[in-house]
Amino acid sequence: MHTSRTDSALVLEDGRIFRGRAFGAVGSSLGEVVFCTAMTGYQETLTDPSYRGQIVVQTAPQIGNTGWNDEDDESARIQVAGYVVRDPARMPSNWRSQRGLEQELARQGVVGVTDVDTRSLTRHIRARGPMRAGVVSGDELTDADEMVARLVAASPVPGARLVDQVSTPRPYVMPAVGERRFRVAAVDLGIKVNTLRTMAAHGLETHVLPASCALDDVLAVEPDGVFLSNGPGDPAELTGAIGLARQLLAHRIPLFGICFGHQVLGLALGRETYKMDYGHRGINVPVVDSVTGRVAITAQNHGFAVCGEPGERFDSDVGRVVVSHHCPNDGTVEGLRCASVPAFSVQFHPEAAAGPHDAMTTFAEFVALMDGAR
Repeated sequence: MHTSRTDSALVLEDGRIFRGRAFGAVGSSLGEVVFCTAMTGYQETLTDPSYRGQIVVQTAPQIGNTGWNDEDDESARIQVAGYVVRDPARMPSNWRSQRGLEQELARQGVVGVTDVDTRSLTRHIRARGPMRAGVVSGDELTDADEMVARLVAASPVPGARLVDQVSTPRPYVMPAVGERRFRVAAVDLGIKVNTLRTMAAHGLETHVLPASCALDDVLAVEPDGVFLSNGPGDPAELTGAIGLARQLLAHRIPLFGICFGHQVLGLALGRETYKMDYGHRGINVPVVDSVTGRVAITAQNHGFAVCGEPGERFDSDVGRVVVSHHCPNDGTVEGLRCASVPAFSVQFHPEAAAGPHDAMTTFAEFVALMDGAR
């Protein structure tokens, strides 16, 4: 139950301040402020490694109704730097709930703020673009001018090496459910638990490797295919993973990337990436298949994107590549497919929990790619 009456505020680097009450831990935290349009699945959002270092604003006004359980986490802990909501549930009501959302935020030391006009805040972010922000409460809360000065004087939000904070420190194996069909080496750039569950359900034995792994580490697994996972930060700074992807393309090992992994593959194919105005974060983003014209509603979480145009075809060191998917809202590249080597990627999350599952067939395409390479 929400009982805190401590004053709190979200302070933006452009000087705008949104005041409210403390939600979760009391203290201060710095990050990049972003908004998520999902109306459900807040537990998966909070524990998604792709949100590392970000202060997440929920556009849906009522958050916390289903509480918190020990089964739906996408990683070992809450990853966000801070949390902003309008109207938190005073009492969770769900048969799977084991405790309340605020209780879990406090337990893990995550600073949040509630009673904020999140509609106005979201419009402000859309108009001004990405920026640094701080959530401040309790003894950390001082006058507005001092808070803004502290924020502007602080070091920039880390972005280049956030992957190092979320990747596994040592290899481990997720066994297949039932009979093993293929063995996959997954480069962990911030992999989600449900990705591994989905691959296991498709008969894939997944060997999860640290983001710092080299080609020899991947080949030692003797994989039928390689997976590049989602993750946080600026993909252009991850030179090791980009180089590894180039080597894998040269070896013609079936390769599949999701989200951050999609961006890494794009960079390996010679494209550039750019910082989006405010990104795609939610579970209601439409994506068009450039070949079939079919539209899928997808889950997404990214602030960077691969340069390109819908349906574009371009040449790379490994042959022709097509922009296989795009977002009709803004033309963002949502998928790449190589014509001469067994490699493809998607910007969205086909394995999404709590949904949608329109694009789940992407995993079957990966299986078919490995089957065809045998």
